[in-house]
Amino acid sequence: MRIVSLLPSATEILFALGAGDDVVGVTFECDHPPQARTKRIVSTSALPEGLPPAGIDRVVNERMAAGEDLYHLDRAALAGLDVDLVLTQDLCAVCAVDVSTVHDALEYLACRADVLTVDPQTLTEVLQSVVVIGDAVGRRETADRLTTSLSERLDVVRDQVRAQAPVRALVLEWTDPPFAPGHWVPDMVAAAGGLCVLGESGARSYRTTWEDVAAAEADVVVSAPCGYGLETSGELAHDVVARELLPPGVPLWAVDANASFARPGPRLVDGVEALAGIFHPEVANAPDPALAVQIR
Repeated sequence: MRIVSLLPSATEILFALGAGDDVVGVTFECDHPPQARTKRIVSTSALPEGLPPAGIDRVVNERMAAGEDLYHLDRAALAGLDVDLVLTQDLCAVCAVDVSTVHDALEYLACRADVLTVDPQTLTEVLQSVVVIGDAVGRRETADRLTTSLSERLDVVRDQVRAQAPVRALVLEWTDPPFAPGHWVPDMVAAAGGLCVLGESGARSYRTTWEDVAAAEADVVVSAPCGYGLETSGELAHDVVARELLPPGVPLWAVDANASFARPGPRLVDGVEALAGIFHPEVANAPDPALAVQIR
């Protein structure tokens, strides 16, 4: 089977299932595992480079209002790959190539590849998507073993924090402007022994205000801006502190959002384990410093 993945999370899942050799095309964002970087890039961003978070938010809103794509699907790169399966999503136009664009490109190329859309919106659905992809690529047994292992790790965390009072927590999916979390992130907070003070499981993330952030009275705030790793997440968190946007004394952490928060794949469990260490250091392991760092 020859597979094109238009989702970094799907790419990670494919490699975790042992199907990495079958992957022939990926997006410019597919960087885990490192072998993914050796595959042909068929999708790139249409956003200008070097924009600050507020600039990205502005351009994204302008382009979406105008009906313009945020990603380029390279038909020339697709041509000649002799693709059997394309993995994409229809959940978020900001996250990947629109599925209609994929169908149009395949029709243009006279390619009969199957298109599988993977749209998990909760943590449970993320684990289920591993099985769906495993079925599609003929690796169901491996998918079952992987999801069992991930579920067992989540159970360990839940057992660790079960007797602890829930920590009022806010995970910011963007910082300028602030965005409350959605989809699977509130589930991650709950699994780690937290109470998500803004945002709802299975719903979309949404723009909020710093006044609403203060009014939510979080015990801890976590900077997890979508699309960024730990270094940039930390820089943005320091900016929040410098601008005095949070109430004094509220602990602020930065995490690697790309690795373990924004992409619905196996590494979300790493994120849950890190959150448990942030919320309940008295019973859970300290978060991996490569994944999370306390800013204040």
